[in-house]
Amino acid sequence: MKQIVIISGKGGTGKTVLTASFAALATNKVMVDCDVDAADLHLLLQPEIKERHEFRSGVTAMIDKELCQECGECISVCRFDAISENFIVDPISCEGCTICSYVCPAGAITLEENISGEWFISDTKYGPLVHAKLGIAEENSGKLVSVVRQKAKEIAEKENLDYVIIDGPPGIGCPVIASLSNVDLAMIVTEPTLSGIHDMERVAKVSKHFGIPTKVVINKFDINPENSEDIKRICQKEDIEVLAHLPFSQRVSESIVQGIPLVEFCNDRIVEDISLLWERIR
Repeated sequence: MKQIVIISGKGGTGKTVLTASFAALATNKVMVDCDVDAADLHLLLQPEIKERHEFRSGVTAMIDKELCQECGECISVCRFDAISENFIVDPISCEGCTICSYVCPAGAITLEENISGEWFISDTKYGPLVHAKLGIAEENSGKLVSVVRQKAKEIAEKENLDYVIIDGPPGIGCPVIASLSNVDLAMIVTEPTLSGIHDMERVAKVSKHFGIPTKVVINKFDINPENSEDIKRICQKEDIEVLAHLPFSQRVSESIVQGIPLVEFCNDRIVEDISLLWERIR
């Protein structure tokens, strides 16, 4: 069983379009959407949810009014001004630091675990999909990424699947690191823009730091051939193979509007290139 993660360094480079296409091209696989802060792979794979689970992370202080002596100790030590003068905790302002519960002489403050989001196991026409939805302004997206990845690995092992295809989050933060952990290949999708080049270099350093085999795909290479050549020079210097150069195609946005993986939507040149790319990866 091989785990392949598609990452980007920045949003909007086309990694979800490629992930959905790989889902349609590959056989004997499970898909994972690790962009839990803004999941969108389900928009192309049209899943039917089979299992729904709560994701709990972090704590919020709760004051028992029957025990509270209104001494004000909790208000004085709260650095986030989360406790009002009438001793009610604002759950948005509370950071769960727990100091108020330590100083309360009456033991009136308890800490309750937050429901921070949900994760799902779904069926699609392409195979199982594990995905999640983190709540607004909630933390620990890296932990939620680890949860969905572990569940996908369990499904792959139980059903003897060949691939775990992971749609990774953008950037270089904790969710990306959780997505990269112990994968067999990290494929960076970049674009020939200055921000695309900059963020490709950043995420490539993260991937190489953890010893992950790393490759690059240049999407929309023909919108700026000069920058595409710069990307190839950077990759050559860093000993990173460029697997494919994908052309710009208006059909991509059309397939997204229709909610259909690109390789099933049309027969343009880009579909041929993506099919060849998957064969190289496979």
